[in-house]
Amino acid sequence: MQFSEQWLRSLCNPALDSDALCHLLTMAGLEVEEVEPVAPFFTGVVVAQIVSFEKHPNADKLRVCMVDIGTGTLQQIVCGAPNVVAGMKAPCATVGAKLPGFEIKAAKLRGVESFGMMCSADELGMTQAHDGLLVLPEDAQVGTDIRDCLSLDDRKITIKLTPNRADCLSLAGIARELAALTDTPLILPAVSAVAPTHDMRRVVALDAPEACPRYVGRIVSNVNPDAATPVWMKQRLERCGVRSISAVVDITNYVMLELGQPMHAFDNDKLSGAVHVRMPKAGDSLKLLHGQSIEPAADMLLIADDARALALAGVMGGDDSGVTGETRNVFLESAFFQPDAIVGRARVLGFSSDASHRFERGVDFELPRTAMERATSLLLEICGGQAGPVVETVVAEALPQRTAVSVRPSRVRRVLGIEVSDADMRATFERLGMSVTALDDKFSVTPPSYRFDIAIEEDLIEEVARVVGYDNIPAVAPVAGISMLALPEDSQSPHRVRRAVAARDYQEVISYAFVEEAWESDFAGNSDPARLANPIASQLAVMRSSLIGGLVGVLGSNLRHRAERVRVFEIGRCFSKDAAGAPVAGYDQPVRIAALAWGPAASEQWGQTTRKVDFYDIKADVEALLGTQASFEATIHPALHPGRSARVMLDGAVVGVVGELHPAWVQKYDLGSAPVLFEIEFAAIVKRRLPTHTDVVKQPAVKRDIALVVPNGVSAAQLREVLQSAANTLVRSIDVFDVYSGKGLEPETRSVALRLVLQHTERTLEDAEIDQVVKAMIAAAGEKLGAYLRV
Repeated sequence: MQFSEQWLRSLCNPALDSDALCHLLTMAGLEVEEVEPVAPFFTGVVVAQIVSFEKHPNADKLRVCMVDIGTGTLQQIVCGAPNVVAGMKAPCATVGAKLPGFEIKAAKLRGVESFGMMCSADELGMTQAHDGLLVLPEDAQVGTDIRDCLSLDDRKITIKLTPNRADCLSLAGIARELAALTDTPLILPAVSAVAPTHDMRRVVALDAPEACPRYVGRIVSNVNPDAATPVWMKQRLERCGVRSISAVVDITNYVMLELGQPMHAFDNDKLSGAVHVRMPKAGDSLKLLHGQSIEPAADMLLIADDARALALAGVMGGDDSGVTGETRNVFLESAFFQPDAIVGRARVLGFSSDASHRFERGVDFELPRTAMERATSLLLEICGGQAGPVVETVVAEALPQRTAVSVRPSRVRRVLGIEVSDADMRATFERLGMSVTALDDKFSVTPPSYRFDIAIEEDLIEEVARVVGYDNIPAVAPVAGISMLALPEDSQSPHRVRRAVAARDYQEVISYAFVEEAWESDFAGNSDPARLANPIASQLAVMRSSLIGGLVGVLGSNLRHRAERVRVFEIGRCFSKDAAGAPVAGYDQPVRIAALAWGPAASEQWGQTTRKVDFYDIKADVEALLGTQASFEATIHPALHPGRSARVMLDGAVVGVVGELHPAWVQKYDLGSAPVLFEIEFAAIVKRRLPTHTDVVKQPAVKRDIALVVPNGVSAAQLREVLQSAANTLVRSIDVFDVYSGKGLEPETRSVALRLVLQHTERTLEDAEIDQVVKAMIAAAGEKLGAYLRV
């Protein structure tokens, strides 16, 4: 919500400067996001009137103007603006004036002296609606400082409102808050009933009273379609971020900004019969004001006449029934629509409007009649015409009910930790427009019609805290016994895991749990992901079941910024449907850790040759995190290269995958070359093996190197596992140090060279017993895997 500070101060003007005012609003829950002056600082610019002008003798596009600046002496000023007219009033920067970026001096322009400069809005640092001089109102006083004439010392304040504070989507609402916070008088515009001068009216039928329980309409005839919007109104609209369109439309927008009631103006001559507020019928279609044609869904409320749909209720009017430059008879609409009937309707159609933004959050259901009278008064004042009678149709039982909420002063004091007297508490509620009744040890508080966020006792406690001021609540440290909770030795904290991954040269990222549906299909093979009922964006419509998509997205973003090396990781929750035994019925939500590396294995340096990161680099990272007990088996994964990927095994269970990204996704996501990555269940990394005591062995170790020929389908891990199972306690380690295939071996086989380390804790081993152990291991490999010793 953007608004003019001067407009706000015309309704409530506390003794606070701008900075203090903004801080007060922020601390009261109306967060001030931005404060911007309506014009930059400048001096020496006054209202001037061009008395006469003539063509410059030495330039076709310049004019020599005689200008009255209010000093009693006409000034000669050379001007090149195309819209110069004798008698017009425009800003004039006098000699010595300081404008943004330069100072005005007397000068000669093509041989003619000029004592000042006539100014456009752009030259004053203001928004420029057209080329040429900034045209001032005819009643502007010559010689007046332009900052006073146009209120250029004003500031535009933008506040960020939470969805529950729709009552502050207007100047009156913000002023009410400010008056309550500062105990300053509230001066709202006086609104009196406009007496009808003719009897033209339209019947209003509420065919869907549960969606629209109140509708107010009025015909204003013989308005002047050529009437101009007053400068003061245009100025206020523009400083609230609303573009001036026409006098009639500007008036409805002005009332919305001032009072908070969205309104609409129909061309009465284009309506047929009664006005109906109804749900769509078969065949209904509508072209909206911004040009979009729609066929309304069954849950979209419409404003219609006896012949057709006229507007999308609470969202936007129709193009065929709106006011134009020829409209002379206007039908004004002011209504209350239930939030549930409006929420999400504009978003489904791919746009938003000021009206829908307000109605879906809740508009004062007692306001439509007041807003109608205010709009009628302004319309008659600016455009002339005659007002007809107000037609108001109400279904009282369908209006929101205001239920009293009980609040205990003792609990308010206990929750806030400060002393607030019962009298001050009651005064606070009354300043906020609530009616209060004292009942024994509590108050019964009824919220006003414009507050939709007061339902429980805690809501009222919050109101007291806001008005008292969060700054005034002392920060008292809690006093309590503190006990150190034991952390199991066999687990490590997430922070320790993060530090361990970061120590391996990765940077942590945090991405959305909402992802593109294509990511789920590509990287997780998930054709039925968990869908969001109300996504924040169309491309973030499903929940992730894998972290890989987010890391690939981060890589793509870094590559677009020409990063040469990327190493990132993320710890986050994933979501999959139909998981048996899941904590949330039908959904599994495991926490996982994933990491991705792309580019050189190490930063460029003189100490080692530059090479690309590969599968074995990231496999080493996985082993460092899981320990030597992890094993790897070739696998097929939708995100990974079918020949360069493996599943990670721990104690016989699959805990993750590691590998190179599939070439199809490298090409689709324009990554240039394939990154390598892993994704592992976080619980597997948090869990760690406890260290165990072993005696220091003083006897020498014995090494034996053997080469076994195995079929190509046998992995080194399988071979090591079989050898380990056949080994006795003398075998300390089995490590692969070479793999060979080719000349000298049978087809479809390869040679795996292993180093065996044997050691006895108390004596030196003899060759015979070493040979016996090695033969037993080779025999087991031959029996189970078809391996034989290479000679």
